[in-house]
Amino acid sequence: MRGIETEVRRVRREVFKEVANLAYHSENLINDMEALPYKLVSGEDNEYWENNYRERAVVRERLRLAMGMSLRQEDKPVHVSEGVEESNIAEKYYEPPLMQVIPSACNSCPVNSYTVTEKCMGCLAHPCREVCPRGAITMKEGKSYIDQEKCVKCGKCKSVCPYDAISHQTRPCAAACGVGAIGSDKRGRAMIDNDKCVSCGQCMVSCPFGAIADKSQIFQLIRSLQSGRKIIAQVAPAFVGQFGKTTPAQFKAALKQLGFEDVYETAIGADYGCITEAEHYAKAVATGEVPFLLTSCCPSWAMMAKKFFPDTIDKISNALTPMVATARVIKKEHPDAGVVFIGPCASKKLEASRRTVRSDVDFVITFEELQGMFEAKGIVPESIETDETVEDATGAGRGYGVAGGVAAAIEECIREYYPDVEVNIEHAESLAECKKILMMAKAGKKNGCLIEGMACPGGCVAGAGTNIAIPQATKEVNAFKAGTPKRIPEQDILKKDGGLKQ
Repeated sequence: MRGIETEVRRVRREVFKEVANLAYHSENLINDMEALPYKLVSGEDNEYWENNYRERAVVRERLRLAMGMSLRQEDKPVHVSEGVEESNIAEKYYEPPLMQVIPSACNSCPVNSYTVTEKCMGCLAHPCREVCPRGAITMKEGKSYIDQEKCVKCGKCKSVCPYDAISHQTRPCAAACGVGAIGSDKRGRAMIDNDKCVSCGQCMVSCPFGAIADKSQIFQLIRSLQSGRKIIAQVAPAFVGQFGKTTPAQFKAALKQLGFEDVYETAIGADYGCITEAEHYAKAVATGEVPFLLTSCCPSWAMMAKKFFPDTIDKISNALTPMVATARVIKKEHPDAGVVFIGPCASKKLEASRRTVRSDVDFVITFEELQGMFEAKGIVPESIETDETVEDATGAGRGYGVAGGVAAAIEECIREYYPDVEVNIEHAESLAECKKILMMAKAGKKNGCLIEGMACPGGCVAGAGTNIAIPQATKEVNAFKAGTPKRIPEQDILKKDGGLKQ
């Protein structure tokens, strides 16, 4: 479903656009918020649900989440604008949790079931019945029938059916969650266990009903831009290709048209990160001082390691993430400026709010949310004529946007800076694969290794807040990296900049 222009994506974008419109143009915020569901779902010809009343109910909850607010309680009469005063501010606003299931949108999908389809030929061999360990399969009206009360979901029947007539249905959001954080409420609707959730957003982009959404900060960001405060944007390496045929220079110019004072590449911080982690590997892992090292740039990967593998916490690199390192650079050069991170990742919103390490990031928005801001202002980035330049980073830092890019950058730096050190670097993408490799590391099977972990299959280009298909995004980032004049950063660049510490 990723990269397909579905109705779910269209509705999400439309809501972001309208929320930006509220911030830019509304003269009576409460009245306009209450009217918005009727603007988006007008008349009796509903497009998505069985009636326009349910459709509006879903839009109301999407609207609240897009303004950074929480969902309304189902058993109390609450206006859609209830509590908007708290979110109508020009500074960071976040009320946990980040990922939420919209009850009115959830279709209560089957959690795990095997059913016989119309393709069943009623064959004489009945291999499905023969292999069932619980006698759950019988013949009814010449077709196989599975008794769900007896079925233990082993899947043996499906594996032996010669006509592929048995369907295995799973809940898409749960199938996409690599940490088992999706359960069910008493009505069978999806429910997120926040103690397990690492906020990668893969459940959100996998739900075909658009029933899971994250909270946005675009409303507060626009208010901050309107306040006259200097706001500087830093953009993740995955930005190339996300906005049509827009060049990096046009993208920078478009952000300035929105009101940003300046634009930095987050790849600057990635350059710092690969220098730091190369040094850590050469001086600690390669020497046997520590058994293995985990990269720090993906917050969901780091969060999963801390939650499910607490023994590995001291193995996570102490290098600042690219977002935080770049924010430190910006704050050093512009102490009075606010910083917004623009990228593909939902969990960066939590990283910017954590207190264990000062992030120096005031707002986080995704490419998808930024598109809503462009549309609300009528800005078409690819049509802008500009003499702007984007020359901040090296190819190593820009390659962080794709799976394996972090490992490749660190390996290049090690081979350049420490030519006598033998390199052993691996990468894992998707939380399920990340979990496997952490289990192997815990068992001592990855000693001497530096491990790059990416929560999203494909890396940052597959983040929950992206606009285009993953293969296309990967191609764009790789081309951007290949066209960069400088391959890797200078080893002593951190010393020149005075160092960046946690």
